Amino acid sequence: MSGFFGIAAKEDCVFNLFFGTDYHSHLGTRRAGMVVYSQEKGFDRAIHSIENTPFRTKFEDEANSMKGNLGIGCISDYDPQPLIIRSHLGTYAITTVGKINNVNEIVSEIFDSGHSHFFEMSGGIINSTELCAAIINQKEDFVNGIRHAQEKIEGSMTIAIMTPEGLYVARDRMGRTPVSIGYKKDAYCISFESFAYLNLGFVTERELGPGEIAFITPESVEIKQPAGTDMSICTFLWIYYGYSSSSYEGISVEEMRYRCGKSLALRDRDIPADNVVGVPDSGVAHAIGYSNASGIPFSRPLIKYTPTWPRSFLSTIQQQRELIAKMKMIPVRELIRGKNLLIIDDSIVRGTQLRETTEFLKQMGAKAIHVRPACPPLLFSCKYLNFSRSSTELELISRRVISELEKDNDNVDLAVYANPDTDEYKAMVERIKEKLQFDSLKYHRLDDMLNAVGLAEEKLCTYCWSGVE
Repeated sequence: MSGFFGIAAKEDCVFNLFFGTDYHSHLGTRRAGMVVYSQEKGFDRAIHSIENTPFRTKFEDEANSMKGNLGIGCISDYDPQPLIIRSHLGTYAITTVGKINNVNEIVSEIFDSGHSHFFEMSGGIINSTELCAAIINQKEDFVNGIRHAQEKIEGSMTIAIMTPEGLYVARDRMGRTPVSIGYKKDAYCISFESFAYLNLGFVTERELGPGEIAFITPESVEIKQPAGTDMSICTFLWIYYGYSSSSYEGISVEEMRYRCGKSLALRDRDIPADNVVGVPDSGVAHAIGYSNASGIPFSRPLIKYTPTWPRSFLSTIQQQRELIAKMKMIPVRELIRGKNLLIIDDSIVRGTQLRETTEFLKQMGAKAIHVRPACPPLLFSCKYLNFSRSSTELELISRRVISELEKDNDNVDLAVYANPDTDEYKAMVERIKEKLQFDSLKYHRLDDMLNAVGLAEEKLCTYCWSGVE
């Protein structure tokens, strides 16, 4: 995943750019970068690894030395960016959020048209932001170039471009990721997260719609392409990715999670739990909603130690993920010993973390662990966003279990496993419960989860649960 922030101001913008970008640190832990532009110095860029050092620490020197009234910044788990590109369109900086599924096809077409080369990253991967810039450069101006890229790319691509004249920003064609525009006197900003500019004095001007393209200057927002009518925004933004203080399409992340937990509770009857526990951080709001609706007290027997431990699912090495998942949670023994605990996490992906957490809590004296994930079983790897580093769908606990239950794995009807009313679904959930050593397991139903969001189902992407595009 990645997050971006940009600003066009009449005065120096580096302070705002620095903190606005930093507020996207929950979306990435690998690479970060900032580019600013001033008439005196032109473009000035810095990119650093933030795998072992927080963004603010790594970019402190640049925050004090860079100068400019235009800027874009990015925090990413994959591509180093923003990039500075020189082409017939002029010199510009570009950053992107998304995923390109037809890379080889696009690269071949560009080579055939005379493009000379791409820089190859580790593992033979081409930087998707560089590839996006190459597509844009095929057209005679930025708006047509961005439109061409949105049409050419299979997957999803939100694009922010900084030129000496201002910022272009384009939400991906189906609106899978958000773009919010903020305003204060003599400045506009663009942001993935709507909360990132509030403490900087901005107020929300508007959200861009699917495929909408805007040009931002310190004085104005000019719409270059109107929004499309079809939208398929990622539902997982509310369940997990989004920061609690954000909102998308006018729907608060925190409030949605309360509703999500409430609907989980309404499906439970006579659960023998002494306390409801949210796995920090994203499970906490879901657990509060469950507690409020059920009357079962909320408690915090697991305290997340945040200063030094990164997000565990991002490590490419399973052993490291398991170690980090265990080390970053500090137990409160007095709230664990002798208790029947109902645990709510945002999701179960591989199952590693919750299995470790369950073993840990039982070693601390818990009597029973009942698990209620805030979303349905994940059955498909995301085709539109870089959700995780899973190299195969068989890394998903649900798919591993299905492969064990099925005799013919070449012709599995996954639709029956996505339907909570089938025997196949119930068998899958029971096997997952046994493997992860839970005392009970009940997933959120897709229909309940979508009702908790509050948008029409056709406007929400549910591919990772349903397989429906």
